[in-house]
Amino acid sequence: MSVVFDGSPLKAMQSSHSHTARAALSAQELSQEIKSFISGVDALQGRKLSVREHARCAVRLLRSVPACRGAVLEHLRGVYDEHVSTFLHNLETEGNASSGASSNLEDIIQEVHGVLSEFIRLNPRAWAPLVSTWAVDLLGQLSSKHAGRRVAPHSSSLNELLQLWMSCAATRSLMEAYSQCLAAMLAWCPDACVDALLDTSVKHSPHFDWVVAHIGSAFPGTIISRVLACGLKDFCSHGGKDQGLLVEKGSRVPKIGSVVGILGHLAAHHSDSIRKELLRMFQESLTPSTPLSPTSSSTSWEASPQLRRAAVPFLLQLAAMSPNLFGAVSSELVEMLRPLVLLQLQALLQGLPREELDNMLGLAVHLISQSPTGGARVLKFLADTATPASVIISGPTPSPHEGVREGCDRLLQMLLLHLHKLVFNRSDGAEVSPLSSASSQPQRVTPFLDELRSHVGQLCAETLRLERKRHLWLHQLLCLLSVYGGPSVATETLCQLLTQARNPEELALAWQLHTTLSSCMAGLIPAAVAHCVAQIHTHTLGPRQLRQLLLNLAAAIQSQDEERKGAAGAHFSMAVQIGSAISGHLHDFGPLLLHGDSAVSHAAVRLLSCSPLPRTSSPAHLLLLSRAAVTHFFLALRRRGDAKKVGRDVGQTGEAVSCSVLLLSRFAAYSPLTLKAILQQLVEGALHKGNADLFGGQIADMSGAPVASPSVSPDLGASLLDINCRFGTTVNFSGSVWSVFHAGVIGKGLKVRTAANLPDPSAVIQNIQTLLAVIVQCCSSSSFNGSQSPSDPDEPQPINAEAAKVVAVTLVENVCPDVANGELSWPPEEHARTTVERDIYIRRCFEAHPILFPLLQVVAAGRPALCYCSAVLRGLLATLLSHWEGSRDALSTDSPWHLQASCLLVSCMGEGQLLPPVLANVHEAFAHLTPFEVRLLLLAVWEYVRGNGPLPQKFVFSSDKCMFCRDFSRDGDVSRYVAPIHSVLHKNIDRLGHLCWRFQL
Repeated sequence: MSVVFDGSPLKAMQSSHSHTARAALSAQELSQEIKSFISGVDALQGRKLSVREHARCAVRLLRSVPACRGAVLEHLRGVYDEHVSTFLHNLETEGNASSGASSNLEDIIQEVHGVLSEFIRLNPRAWAPLVSTWAVDLLGQLSSKHAGRRVAPHSSSLNELLQLWMSCAATRSLMEAYSQCLAAMLAWCPDACVDALLDTSVKHSPHFDWVVAHIGSAFPGTIISRVLACGLKDFCSHGGKDQGLLVEKGSRVPKIGSVVGILGHLAAHHSDSIRKELLRMFQESLTPSTPLSPTSSSTSWEASPQLRRAAVPFLLQLAAMSPNLFGAVSSELVEMLRPLVLLQLQALLQGLPREELDNMLGLAVHLISQSPTGGARVLKFLADTATPASVIISGPTPSPHEGVREGCDRLLQMLLLHLHKLVFNRSDGAEVSPLSSASSQPQRVTPFLDELRSHVGQLCAETLRLERKRHLWLHQLLCLLSVYGGPSVATETLCQLLTQARNPEELALAWQLHTTLSSCMAGLIPAAVAHCVAQIHTHTLGPRQLRQLLLNLAAAIQSQDEERKGAAGAHFSMAVQIGSAISGHLHDFGPLLLHGDSAVSHAAVRLLSCSPLPRTSSPAHLLLLSRAAVTHFFLALRRRGDAKKVGRDVGQTGEAVSCSVLLLSRFAAYSPLTLKAILQQLVEGALHKGNADLFGGQIADMSGAPVASPSVSPDLGASLLDINCRFGTTVNFSGSVWSVFHAGVIGKGLKVRTAANLPDPSAVIQNIQTLLAVIVQCCSSSSFNGSQSPSDPDEPQPINAEAAKVVAVTLVENVCPDVANGELSWPPEEHARTTVERDIYIRRCFEAHPILFPLLQVVAAGRPALCYCSAVLRGLLATLLSHWEGSRDALSTDSPWHLQASCLLVSCMGEGQLLPPVLANVHEAFAHLTPFEVRLLLLAVWEYVRGNGPLPQKFVFSSDKCMFCRDFSRDGDVSRYVAPIHSVLHKNIDRLGHLCWRFQL
């Protein structure tokens, strides 16, 4: 009985209800009830009380004698336990909780609940603390005791566990009683109720978690705030006694684990409330309070300076123990850290001891490194705040205080050092080998670096801004991220730097990254180039990025010569590796020569013109590259002309032409296949209707009339007659009535002649010189037959005979497609009557394309290649003979084009040694003669070539001159062909006397 009546009685408990209840029982009856409750035996009948009867006695005492509340509540623990055991047993055996034994005690449970509920309602200050402690402790005991039952779900299944216990009348009654007490105590003493919840959670977790989840869901705002407040007070009290390391101290705080567990359970449905409460605690801890203006509650933690100072360490410890809590507040926390808040935080932390401050910084570094989200935002905040004030910081944020800046600088340095240790010690001290298989060694995960993997592009962009200190931090972080992520991240980082760098200083950061990573990664440069090629194929890069990437790769290769001079191991330098890697992907970069953006195509030709060529390559790739290079050459010529017209970008377009010329010459020297393909495409491209205007040519039909542009001539639609009238598509019935001169269309009359557009003469001359320079460089290479160079290095390289033959054959195929390559013999003059149509077409091609005569001169220089142009030369000479024969002009100068064509034709034949020197010089007199005399001299040329056919077998290679030469002494007497020449000279001795010595045998 001493236990029953222990403690001082409270007058407040003597309510009117208690007096009424006690008046219902006499003193004798009350004494008998007390004896029966204590002994467990009926005082009148002398028999032992059943569980139900004993419980009824306890309830009557609870109503009549409140002083017995401790003993009664203690006894009721067994009643509740008996009900729970029976409830679970019925579930295990029959699957039905509504059995007789359970229902016999259920009315007692309901009666007890009604009595306690009435007491709490009438006198909450006296009953709420007592009942709340008893109810929550009993819930903890019941949960732990019966956790191992077969029907009890696992503690992690909170929903199933909550459903089980709330279907039991006993535990549901206890939960409702505690909820009523908590609601009554919120206004005046919430800490006591929450303390009981925390203490019980510490003792009975995790089996007690369902109670915490239910109470927290019912009172989220109160539970969250009071749980944090109670945890802070307990943290501060333990912290005052122990000044050890912060992390170790947190592990010895008994309630902080329960706080983390409660908030973790509530985070599923009340994460927003938890986030707001954590941020509010952080803000309140920074706001100073004065005794004259206390906060809302004098008993709350905000009124205590000691608790305010401990709030930030407490929040850090919470975040360290629960990554979910840290992830919930990290994003908004960064937004809150404005300059004013940073100054307040600095003022708060200045009072902490040095050791504790270092521990806090270490914990902050640990939190950042383990943060799964928001890492990029945290990094940007630290970098912006730690950047010196003299550097312009991006955004509207003003320069932070110097102390704040130094603190962030120190935090950032500690973060980089910590990440360095994590990256290089993540295999338990083993040496890191990023290229080794992932399954060979277990590697620890760093969430901060994992989250930054998706921000490599932004990090590279920030690094390339070259702000002092800032770019050094970020570059170091990129190195760590590359080592941590392995070859894939390292390749992506290097590609981003190569793509975004805009000058040599920025490009040097890519060299530094490769130098750092090359010690632990092999094959990084080939992988980076392959990644760049993949981005090109998938069109991931825009025109500007693609252009910058190509220019940076070209700059890297061009620095190879400098590195060879400065370093002995030049073959292992980045420049050599990039050149070697790009040489294996030339066929991937080749299509960029035809990119729609001129800047991209210019960058591509710069890269390919300086890239080393692969040792071996497939013929298909070589032909594609050759065609793309030739097409780009003509595009570059056109862009140069357009730039001159508008007066801008002349230097860039000129550089593009120079690079294109260099690229073609290098491709031509690579192999005989590329040389032949380039020469053929150059000649075909120069005669193509789309490029003819570049070299002063015009698109002409068979009648000689320039073809009107599509906008001038009406579209008549597809016509079979038009197709049949096209030269070369029908059978050539030379000399018959079927010969057609294409002067018009049947039913439409003669073709309309349109005024030809005259191009700029200076631009035409420049384009012709550029084209001839390319062809001469290609033909001068020794890749075809290994011809030797001349003994004198100052002399130009001789034209390769086989290369010149390619030009000759291509020229003949384009000028006169129906001419067979075997037509080398020279027929009599009368034979020209059967090839009139073809000869006229040849002459008109020469009239429409001024580039043909310079091409003939190049062919003539590569003896004996001009022999393969025999049909073209014959047709052109035949039309010239016909012209001079029918001309009635007084002087040959009255026909300027025919005079020039005659001179160039004889000069080319002399250069190609189809004529002896005495006949090759006759063109020098043409300008001083009459048309008839010119015909006599050309007829002598015709007769000589007919008698001494232009056959390649007549040429012999001369090792002294490194070219083929012809011995004219083997062709017989030349004097009979010179007689007409001497006759003309004698007749015009007054004007041609100074040329007589040129025609001596």
